[in-house]
Amino acid sequence: MPARTLPCVVRQRPVGTVTRGTTNPNRLRRVDRWLAGPQAWRLRQPGPPPVVVDLGYGASPVTAVELHDRLRRVRSDVEVVGIEIDPERVALGQALARDGLSFALGGFEVPLTGGRRATVVRAFNVLRQYDEAQVAPAWATVRDRLTPDGLLVDGTCDELGRRSTWVAVDRDGPLSLTLSWRLRGLESPSDVAERLPKALIHRNVPGEAVHGWLAALDRSWSHAAHHASFGRRQRFIATVSALRDEGWPVLDGPSRWRLGEVTVAWDAVRPAGGQRA
Repeated sequence: MPARTLPCVVRQRPVGTVTRGTTNPNRLRRVDRWLAGPQAWRLRQPGPPPVVVDLGYGASPVTAVELHDRLRRVRSDVEVVGIEIDPERVALGQALARDGLSFALGGFEVPLTGGRRATVVRAFNVLRQYDEAQVAPAWATVRDRLTPDGLLVDGTCDELGRRSTWVAVDRDGPLSLTLSWRLRGLESPSDVAERLPKALIHRNVPGEAVHGWLAALDRSWSHAAHHASFGRRQRFIATVSALRDEGWPVLDGPSRWRLGEVTVAWDAVRPAGGQRA
């Protein structure tokens, strides 16, 4: 599709590089559930319809379509914009565009028509394919395109979405790390380590905070083994509850833990050196 037919006129070269683009239907259901749950207040703020960006949606626009469907249950007039750096992927998305769902060519500069800013930018399995040193500049570029209460969600998940992690970043910097598992079949919580976001995946070594967090989860999971007779959900709730009692800055509660999800403050996992990105 010629660039002139795209819904957004790109005034600069898109910031970023083309990624592999692997995706699957329902792969991002865990983070979407989080956006439609504890983060839904961002979408319900009074004013114009919020704009949510699916940044780097990949070879198939299916995740943008699913995001729109899920967030419409929170706010019917939400607008979802799928942004890709590959014109061919944008053209594929255009075939599925509808009221409240559009597609545009771009990258981390998040080009939106009319100078609008994004309430949420979801960038999943994008920065994983970059170098760690590129994360902070990418975050900074996106943060500049957020509304005052906007949020960047930088995450990674496995191919089927059974293990997923994401960092929440607002205009001031990173806020939290969320880990989410399919509890059935879970052996050790630290198995999610291979899906940590790029900002943390190389920091899972002794002496780094995220390594300590994962080790604490494993230890508490082991100590909660006697809860297994009541099911893995109860065992996981007991695991995280014990860690909170120990003083870990857990930011959510049992209603999220029962889903196999836990969010901890960024300060608990911040890479050595104190970088706020």
